[in-house]
Amino acid sequence: MNDEPSWDLYRTFLHVLRERSLSGAARALGLTQPTVARHIDTLEAAVGYDLFLRTQRGLAPTDAAIELGTYAQSLASTSAALMRAASGHASEVRGVVRISASEVVGIEHLPPILARLRALHPGLALELMLSNSVEDLLRREADIAVRMVEPAQDALVSRRVGTIPLGFHAHRDYVARRGVPASMEELSSHDLIGFDHETPAIRGFLKRYPAIQRGSFALRTDSDVAQLAAIRAGFGIGICQVPLAARSPDLVRVLTEAFSPELGVWIVMHEDLRSSPRCRAVFDALVEGMARIG
Repeated sequence: MNDEPSWDLYRTFLHVLRERSLSGAARALGLTQPTVARHIDTLEAAVGYDLFLRTQRGLAPTDAAIELGTYAQSLASTSAALMRAASGHASEVRGVVRISASEVVGIEHLPPILARLRALHPGLALELMLSNSVEDLLRREADIAVRMVEPAQDALVSRRVGTIPLGFHAHRDYVARRGVPASMEELSSHDLIGFDHETPAIRGFLKRYPAIQRGSFALRTDSDVAQLAAIRAGFGIGICQVPLAARSPDLVRVLTEAFSPELGVWIVMHEDLRSSPRCRAVFDALVEGMARIG
């Protein structure tokens, strides 16, 4: 490449990679399909090879496109972080802050915390990214994260705000119908709600509680929110945060003595954002709010 392609070409490329079609990328970007096609042609000419194969089912990315996609996503994250930083002011709590949190935390815990924060700082605009994966703050995919695992990167600032106890819970209608298990071993005779795919964190958890196995689950889903909804609906027995279950009088905790693990909670941000008034305000509000939950 003699001339570096413009960012517009990479942005278009990333959307085509996501949508697998020119028309889908055009809709997402607010461009015409011929413009998107021209961007891809220009980028392919610049790098010197094809990025997509035209098929009857749409556009199939080449191995080269998949490799470049990682870098294009990094550019997109950096660009978004730049715009969030530019939205703020050196001496005021205003601008955009992007927060990463798990589904349950983002849906069940953060709304009142963010409502109080917004009332206190009306110049703040908040972006909430719900994901059970650990987002990479080093790549600026988010400004601040609520994590259930301790961060290992030295470039991150973190505050441990406490723990959240977990427990097996079921709806009282299920308990009335099926009874209460007297031991972990008896769980296998009940309708259990649990994960679909194992993660490193889950594998570590299973070592502590070998009686919990994927094969015995009557409902498998990797969505913690879906698991919680199934417990509330009376489907069966599942793992729920104890403070959340306490909000629903119809939920009953079972095997309290045999199963009582705890989740650590950390609020994390990149060390470069410590001097940002908008990020500092959000960080402190999350520390205070999440510390009340355990």
